[in-house]
Order: sequence, then C-alpha cells, then structure tokens
Amino acid sequence: MSTPLAGLETGTELPAQTYTVTRADLVRYAGASGDRNPIHWSDRVATSVGLPGVIAHGMYTLALAARALDTWAGGPGRVRELGCKFTKPVVVPDDEHGVEVVVRGTVKNVTDEGVQIALEVTCGDQKVLGMPKAVLGV
Repeated sequence: MSTPLAGLETGTELPAQTYTVTRADLVRYAGASGDRNPIHWSDRVATSVGLPGVIAHGMYTLALAARALDTWAGGPGRVRELGCKFTKPVVVPDDEHGVEVVVRGTVKNVTDEGVQIALEVTCGDQKVLGMPKAVLGV
C-alpha cells in the first residue's frame, strides 16, 4: 500500500501547515495536560514574570509540529522521533483571532528505516522551536 511518504527524495519541501492558536486552545490544553501554569492564561501573571503576554505551552507548540507530520505522512502513527529546543515563546493575544503558527518541513534523508524531516516552526517572523527534527516511519 502506497503512502504519501513513498517517492519522497532528499530536499523535497513539504507543504507548509498553518495552525491558529487561541486562548481557548490553551485552556483546553491546560486541562488535558495538567499544566495549569497561569502564564498560559493570565496576562497579569505572564507579564509579572517578564513575558510579553500569555504564551502557548511549549509542548502544545511541539504538538502542532507533530500534527503537521501526521498530515504529511497521510495519517497518525508514523512519527518515530520528534524533538526540539524551546527557544521563543508563542505569544497568544486575548482575542478570537489568536495567532498563527506555521510548520514547514524539508526531507533531509530517506532510508529503509524512515524519512528524516528538518522542521521550521515559526510564529510571525520568529522561529519558535530550535533545532526541531523528526523521523517518520515508512
């Protein structure tokens, strides 16, 4: 059975995936993850600790990268490795429009074991994940 991964070659640029993040998303993620740190929902607390405002959970941002990988792979269950450094916060405004996070991927290497993807995850003109990388199983 053929998958979207079949025929990928080193250097192939995958279609950018754009996700809107709202404060409501952060509240739902806080409930699901158990991470109820108020920097993810309170402007007062976030700014009191030196942040520019409420920020998305780092793991939520990484989960958006995983969602893009699932899209590129044609469905869930193929992500074999995923990692990054959390380098810049995703600041989420208090409005219904939220903020956009864009995930781009380029095929770095293809082997019998999997497809290595170099990722770029941005919000505005800022890279928000440092050295993100992933491997998709074939």
